Amino acid sequence: MYYIYLHGFASSPNSVKSQEIQSYFAKLQIAIANPDLNAGDFSHLTITRQYKQIISLFPPNKTPVTLIGSSLGGLTSAHIGENCPQVQRLILLAPAFGFLSYWLPKLGEEKIQQWQQEKYLNVYHYREKGELPLHYDFITDAVQYTEDKLKRPIPTLILHGVDDEVIPIQASRDYANSRPWVELVELESDHTLGNVINKIEQEISRFCQLP
Repeated sequence: MYYIYLHGFASSPNSVKSQEIQSYFAKLQIAIANPDLNAGDFSHLTITRQYKQIISLFPPNKTPVTLIGSSLGGLTSAHIGENCPQVQRLILLAPAFGFLSYWLPKLGEEKIQQWQQEKYLNVYHYREKGELPLHYDFITDAVQYTEDKLKRPIPTLILHGVDDEVIPIQASRDYANSRPWVELVELESDHTLGNVINKIEQEISRFCQLP
């Protein structure tokens, strides 16, 4: 089994969660890829670009793949799993299902129109600890990645905080309720899941039957 971790939006492989999971796998002596989905150009990030970047990391010998995705990385993982039989398991941490319907209203219509006209919007990036411009192509690309397209019965574990302030847990509840192959574990946490890392590691080990 080949493992790949996909970090969240405006984050990086150096985030606390990314590093904790990578350290956990290292203790188990299991390799896990942790690519930088910013790809040196956050301003032109799209889900499609992330998708293609991850596909390029798949082993050429058809080794089964498990994707562990956080937030937007979770949404990307789900769509990769839908279309790539090589993906045998999904672990989604606060996956960003329906994120446009939650994020865009917070921006407001005026700011969205300005973004569309000027092509770039400054977005806070957690690694850079400051704002970076993001092209409007991110939005036009994202609208095609909807949950109704996700129908492949791939074993899926979702870990989501009941106090998530970014992606309401109801999004994961709705997703799991209509897909019997999905297991949802609700955690006492927010979107970062920072206070439940040990629980996340335990659930990953259980789900993947790791030593």
